[in-house]
Amino acid sequence: MWLILPIVVLLIGSFYGYQTYQANQKMTAAKTVLRTFIKTLNENQFDALPALMTPKSLQDNEYDKKQLIEKYQAIFTGIGVENYASDDLTVSKNTKNDDAYDFTYTASMSSTLGELTNITYNGRITVDGDTALIEWSPALIFPAMSGNDKVSITVDNAARGDILDRNKQPLAENGTLYQLGIIPGQLGTSTEKTANIKAIAEQFDLTEEAINTTLSQSWVQDDYFVPLKIVDQTNDLPTGASIQETTGRTYPLGEAAAQLIGYIGTVTAEDIEKNPELSSNSQIGRAGLEAAYDQELRGENGGQITITDENGSEKEVLLTKDRQDGADIQLTIDQEAQQIAFDALNGQAGATVVTEPQTGDLLVLASSPSYDPNLMTNGISQEAYEAYENDDKLPFISRFTTSYAPGSTFKTITAAIGLENGTIDPDQSVSISGLKWQKDRSWGDYYVTRVTDVASVNLQQALVYSDNIYMAQQTLAMGEDAFREGLSSLIFGEDLDLPFAMNPAQISNEDPFDSEILLADTGYGQGQLLMNPIQQAATYSVFANQGTLVYPKLLLDAETKDKTVFKAETITQINEDLAAVVSDENGTAHALANLGIPLAAKTGTAEIKENQDEQGQENSFLFAFDSEDQGYLLLSMLDDREEGQSATKLAPDLLTYLAGKY
Repeated sequence: MWLILPIVVLLIGSFYGYQTYQANQKMTAAKTVLRTFIKTLNENQFDALPALMTPKSLQDNEYDKKQLIEKYQAIFTGIGVENYASDDLTVSKNTKNDDAYDFTYTASMSSTLGELTNITYNGRITVDGDTALIEWSPALIFPAMSGNDKVSITVDNAARGDILDRNKQPLAENGTLYQLGIIPGQLGTSTEKTANIKAIAEQFDLTEEAINTTLSQSWVQDDYFVPLKIVDQTNDLPTGASIQETTGRTYPLGEAAAQLIGYIGTVTAEDIEKNPELSSNSQIGRAGLEAAYDQELRGENGGQITITDENGSEKEVLLTKDRQDGADIQLTIDQEAQQIAFDALNGQAGATVVTEPQTGDLLVLASSPSYDPNLMTNGISQEAYEAYENDDKLPFISRFTTSYAPGSTFKTITAAIGLENGTIDPDQSVSISGLKWQKDRSWGDYYVTRVTDVASVNLQQALVYSDNIYMAQQTLAMGEDAFREGLSSLIFGEDLDLPFAMNPAQISNEDPFDSEILLADTGYGQGQLLMNPIQQAATYSVFANQGTLVYPKLLLDAETKDKTVFKAETITQINEDLAAVVSDENGTAHALANLGIPLAAKTGTAEIKENQDEQGQENSFLFAFDSEDQGYLLLSMLDDREEGQSATKLAPDLLTYLAGKY
């Protein structure tokens, strides 16, 4: 007996050990299938669901595998379920059945209308050997569901906020659009149908292939309205075509403000991946201020997610969300001035910026050539889009945020720095001989050139005639340290508080300059000096504000920010000279004197070329402001100006409007 006893103990221990092992294996299998189920829902892998369920449970609920997949797809896709996650997951052995395990967990998920949280699920898992399967019922979709219950969603779409000008005139709004469509049953049959489709395609700049593709969609029926594109209202319609009114985003100024306002477009899967709050039927800003202020403008959709029975009666409301319409945004822009400025550019490559210099309000931000944001939002043909893309004048770029050498308009700043540090005496005349000059032979074959051969030049004459040689000599006389110190008090290297992507204004590629030639060239606005038209307008605001630089702002309710840069007496001296640029018959802006309005101005030409002896691209600039009341300041430029054109020639209509309004 003493020999047998240890063997009996060992056998008993092995038996209970095996039982424990089997129980652990079953528990592990049960937990694994539950976690797999939750992971499958998280990844929307609905095709994998039937393999996780007991066939009997599907049969008991009158579902087959295909119906199960379709049920989850319809509900989860319909309400936009994403990020399905579980918490407080527990699995315990059923007390009445050794092969059954009970589970519970709390789920959360995002939907089209927001977060669904604290949803408690209960269920059972059957384990047979190494195989664990879930006993499925509709309650595993949502706990209150049973039988043929459905989940419905009603969306109360938020109205997108308007973008308004300073006078509350719309720059982007939700307006009436005209949707062209086809009633398939009215097209006729055979050759008649083909002829009608051809007529619609030709009249509305579509292809027959595109129309036939649209008509071949599975949902199309003979008496349905099948939308094609947004068009202008017309009563002259081919057979089968129809126009319905709809609501959509419109841009009253069209091309005149496209780079500023931008446009909206339909949400993509990539957008939703970046921002799960978006839904597939939403629209978001794609460019310009529509994109920069998208969150404020878009608002938040409201609605309700509800469980209903097969008769449509409400059983439970899963989520209710109130709609929050987007906020309106009011800009400092003057809609009328914006249109006049754009029209004046007349399709030439260029930009115009106008400010109210004492407040920093940006009244005009125009860029040319441009594109139609209404087409970009409401449907543009491939041909039209390619025409924009292939245009060598680059209509999609914003020239008011593009950096250029400012040319001779910058002589005003060089003069102010020279007066402040005492290296420029405004009354002293400097003798200059000829149209080109170099400091000494160390400059090799490089010369500074000027347009007018004036033997003796003082500061006012240098600005009136726009004398490069005078400014180059004065810049060298003050030296790089003094010159850079004066420039450092402006906005070089600063990021302006504006909703545009743009590089900070720069003095040079490297600090310090690598040559005296570069120092001299910078003094008259060339070299490696780079500023966009907004930055130029902000910098030149010192002349309309007695030496105070006022930062530009685009939102009407934004705070005005400024800083003192130059002494008032310095600015008074230069402003007298800039008035002479207009009034003196030799002044480069004398043509503006015919307008009969008080103006101070400086013109500029920046030449871009590889070698000094070759003809290069010329950018033309005009800086002008109200010399009497300082009510407006204009900076206009032409990028690679056409022969016989200049920024000054394009300015009269806009300056006349500004003088009457501001």
